[in-house]
Amino acid sequence: MKISNSFDISSSALTAQRLRMDVISSNIANAETSRASVVDGKAVPYRRKMVVLSSQQNSFDHALNRAMGGQKTPGQGVKVTAIEGDPSAFKPVYNPTHPDADSQGYVYMPNVDIVKEMVDMISASRSYEANVTALNASKAMVTKALQIGK
Repeated sequence: MKISNSFDISSSALTAQRLRMDVISSNIANAETSRASVVDGKAVPYRRKMVVLSSQQNSFDHALNRAMGGQKTPGQGVKVTAIEGDPSAFKPVYNPTHPDADSQGYVYMPNVDIVKEMVDMISASRSYEANVTALNASKAMVTKALQIGK
């Protein structure tokens, strides 16, 4: 295992969690947006977005070691696979005076739950903090290892 692997793993996680916080911020900012786009002359509300993360593997290295039955390759970090829309239904709100109301007086609002978004934001920020701590610990270990040679 290379000494820089821990830096690579922590930095990939920091990047992924920062993007996750950006998407959550966008969801919170658009929680009341009933007209995010217009499709066929009809207003479509904002759809909640979610970040999909997966492990990052060096595919050839991983496949070769697995085929040879050798040692397992260490983790390579995390990557953002996709940013997907939440398929849950929009929330109907009765407001016949709203310009986007349908014939029954309902306005369809985004499927964003502020409480869920805040919990996700806390989770993402704690993950970010944990990865900063791991990065600083790795940096301290490398510094101490370099001082041994003096």
